Amino acid sequence: MERLFTASTAKVWKAITDKDEMKSWYFDLAEFRAEKGFRFSFLGGPTPEKQYLHLCEVTEVIPQKKLTYSWRYDGYPGISFVTFELFEQNNNTLLRLTHAGLDSFPKENPDFAPSNFVEGWTSIIHTGLKKYLEP
Repeated sequence: MERLFTASTAKVWKAITDKDEMKSWYFDLAEFRAEKGFRFSFLGGPTPEKQYLHLCEVTEVIPQKKLTYSWRYDGYPGISFVTFELFEQNNNTLLRLTHAGLDSFPKENPDFAPSNFVEGWTSIIHTGLKKYLEP
């Protein structure tokens, strides 16, 4: 998915890589660093009663341009990769988010259905990050 923000690339990069900023629009991570090999985890799920431990590792960083990390679930097979790409456009920033590998998660678990990821990312990018960057 893509979204054009009326914000500088530096501001968007900081929003997607600074844990103190991320907690305002994404997940409240105990720690995060945009460094290849950095591992982080967080809880998230469809309801407060049904949470999954997300296990992630930063796999690629091109400062101000690209951030990729693996995304898997503790106790479940499968691994996916989340990529944020930033493109400057006339003092604005186009953010492209790709979440690849969703088909590797168990198909018998409806929580891992691709439509749920689309719904989640749509809310995170088009509502949460938009409100954070463009108050």
